[in-house]
Amino acid sequence: MADAPHIPDEAETRARWGNFAWNEKNAEKAREILSRYPAGREQSASIPFLDLAQRQVGEETNTQGWLPVPVIEFVAREIGVAYIRVFEVATFYTMFNLAPVGRYHVQVCGTTPCMLRGSDDVLAACKNRGLAKGKTTPDGLFTLTEVECLGTCANAPMAQINDDNFEDLDYDKTVAILDALARGETPKPGPQIERQASAPEGGPTTLQAMVGENHDYRGEWGSAA
Repeated sequence: MADAPHIPDEAETRARWGNFAWNEKNAEKAREILSRYPAGREQSASIPFLDLAQRQVGEETNTQGWLPVPVIEFVAREIGVAYIRVFEVATFYTMFNLAPVGRYHVQVCGTTPCMLRGSDDVLAACKNRGLAKGKTTPDGLFTLTEVECLGTCANAPMAQINDDNFEDLDYDKTVAILDALARGETPKPGPQIERQASAPEGGPTTLQAMVGENHDYRGEWGSAA
């Protein structure tokens, strides 16, 4: 799999993030999130607070964001629990980055359905574009991670880049997406072929007679009174 990501040393991390606090916009958002949970259940806000904190770090660093230890400690204080209770959440979910990443975090699924459908070609495109697993490109744009199933097996192979899924990939489509991001463009997420969501390629394969028809069953069952 990937090489271990580089985490800055503790002194450097605390010097940069030791005084982390919500900005004005996120302080309001944090109050709204906390209001969803009854008194005594503030720990339930762990995931949304970690996500909010990671996004704020991302805004401040022009990256996708990550969770330095002082930021996790801040979240723990905000919800009144021990640091370890929040740290174990941050380390369980792969949506949280425990080391710095680039502007675009490219997560390529390497699980069996994607592997059988060509994830090696997706990784080859990333490699030939200068991306290496577990590392960030020198320009700070891309971090590449190989991950387990991302839940879009019907549209394999796929990759998640920040908040968006890119599906039905091949070598050329992957290169085109990376090049578009490097130019500051916003490529279309979702299937990269002509299909609707996870519908079959080429259109419906069952109940074809019903597609596009406007059935009115009142004649069969009688009109409503």
